[in-house]
Amino acid sequence: MVRGANVGLADLGEDTGSVVLSLGWSSPSGEGDADVSVLLLNAEGKVRSDADFYFYNHPVAADGSVQLLGKTPAADGSEDRIGFDLGAVPPDVERVVVAASRYGEARFGDLDDVRLTLAAGSGETLLRFAVDDAGAVSAFIFGELYRRGGEWKFRAVGQGYASGLAGLAADFGVDIEDDAAEEAQAREQAEGPDAPDEPDAPGAPDAAAVLAAIPAPREPREAVTAAPPGGPGRTPRPRTAKKKVTLPRAPRRSLAESDAWRTARLFPASALRSDRERETRATSVLLSVMAQVPEFGRRLTAGFGAPAGRTETFTEVSLPHGDTPRRPDGIIRVERAGKLWTALVETKTNGNALRSEQVQAYTDIAARRGYEAVLTLSNDVALEGRPLVDVRTDGRRKHKVALWHLSWAEVAHQAQMLIRHEGVGNAAHAWLLQELLHYLQHENSGCHGFQNMGAAWVPVRRAIDEETLCQGDPRAMEVVESWERLVRQVCLRLGGELGQKVLPVQRSRRGADPQARRAGLADQLCAEGRLHAEVRIDGTPGVLALVADLRTQKLRTSIEVEAPEQGYPLTRAKRLVRQLAAAPADLHVETLVEGQGAGPRGTLERLRPEPADLLPKDGARITGFRLSLFKGMGTSRGNAETGFIRSVDQAVDRFHAQVVTALDTRAPRRAARTEERPAGV
Repeated sequence: MVRGANVGLADLGEDTGSVVLSLGWSSPSGEGDADVSVLLLNAEGKVRSDADFYFYNHPVAADGSVQLLGKTPAADGSEDRIGFDLGAVPPDVERVVVAASRYGEARFGDLDDVRLTLAAGSGETLLRFAVDDAGAVSAFIFGELYRRGGEWKFRAVGQGYASGLAGLAADFGVDIEDDAAEEAQAREQAEGPDAPDEPDAPGAPDAAAVLAAIPAPREPREAVTAAPPGGPGRTPRPRTAKKKVTLPRAPRRSLAESDAWRTARLFPASALRSDRERETRATSVLLSVMAQVPEFGRRLTAGFGAPAGRTETFTEVSLPHGDTPRRPDGIIRVERAGKLWTALVETKTNGNALRSEQVQAYTDIAARRGYEAVLTLSNDVALEGRPLVDVRTDGRRKHKVALWHLSWAEVAHQAQMLIRHEGVGNAAHAWLLQELLHYLQHENSGCHGFQNMGAAWVPVRRAIDEETLCQGDPRAMEVVESWERLVRQVCLRLGGELGQKVLPVQRSRRGADPQARRAGLADQLCAEGRLHAEVRIDGTPGVLALVADLRTQKLRTSIEVEAPEQGYPLTRAKRLVRQLAAAPADLHVETLVEGQGAGPRGTLERLRPEPADLLPKDGARITGFRLSLFKGMGTSRGNAETGFIRSVDQAVDRFHAQVVTALDTRAPRRAARTEERPAGV
């Protein structure tokens, strides 16, 4: 679509009662980001109240009509997705505006490939709107959904606001409250002047008390409107402060007499003996927590196009399929406004692979019964453009079934993000998530994520050592795909621990086909004997690069930081060495010189007494520094102590903890823009 164009959703030939809008962009520096927002407008073009403004701290409408689904990696960067149930939009809402905003000095004109895509609930893309030049604006309206003649249409708007989010909100009648003093006053009015401070999150409470505190699922009832804080007539403004419960990182002192005493667990894993027992237990544990902890259930199901509503989960349900009934591992059902959304669940644990014929049967059953999705869970990590199982789609069927995959590592990541960083509604829910996480991380659960580099790993290593690996060898492609899965899992694990967005990065031509890109990396592996990856961590001054050299059996973790333009060269070198006071002595520091690439280099141990050794002898301009650590590489394909996967985890953890965290996160002023652009995958 082009700016100003419009199209009726009914003309797109799909079931468009439920749609997903995705806003995407990429940044030349890799540091660009923005927050999406949605406004529901009446016939006068204004919000009915401030509650019609949806943003990161108010992400879901009570009626399920709007759901901010969060960011997801895409081939050309990251995308922010928003789910709409158009049948649930109140009748007095005429337009739904989709916008995004940036902060500080950031502008949308600094981003590349700014785009909007609209997809049906099945995941099929229906239209795309590319913004050629967003301009020097900090807020931008991408498009709007609007009613016309009883039907919904979409218009590509492409309008920017130089006055930012505040100006955009003011135009539509939203009153955003940012004053901390007014926030405190409102809280005092709500709680009373003598209200005690909110207590710290407790440790593990009594199991019976926790289970009793969990509300049972309730039937839908008429909405009850409570008086807002400050008395009737006062409409609360959108706030950015969160009141959520998280568990403390430091556990309370144990009351056990010795280390041999084991804490009682809600989900024990020590007695599991067979793969069937592991699959049954893992499915039941996960689905029960999803049904009881709304934030966690929505975090997982929203990405699959499920509405917000009453959720129930089931296990071992028998469904007719020819002469032999099928028993999927689980079923998820969500009810909203009398409509049901259903997904069949197939689970694998302990490294067992999904079977195509089994998933195909569940897809056929779902299509015949009018179910919306089939969800697979396993330790494997799905790759873009590379399905884990081959499933045929019957084109004669009008009802389409979406096939989704979750890795157990992603499930653990979402649980950790909620209980450690973002918070949940109450302490009981936080404790349930903690028990789920403990179960998933137990050595006997079989839910440990990607743990095997595959059968091609050892032959490829040997062929590289013997210099017999030729381009086009399919085993090299298998290793590249396993490497990409491992890097994705490293991002999930590190992001869960830090509470920050951690995404893999690919420096390649924007919009390249994923399979073609992997083929290029496989050829590079055959020629150089190295595996390359890059990871961007929010709040860090550069991209963390990871290289596995299969010839030298070394792992290299590195980061490039730009030198500030202010100050003398020696001042910059001394400042860097001071920042790295607690870094390992074997850290390699390399000066980056304009027009020449690499310059002087040395270990931190040698440079600490003589920072001047980092200065180029010819006085060339310093553009930055490259910091690197080297580590021996595990050779076995698994996750044992001496395995390759374990060594990659250890290398990334050590480099981040001892080097990256010591760097100044304030981004220096850039002298030039690199031609390469990172793009999340």
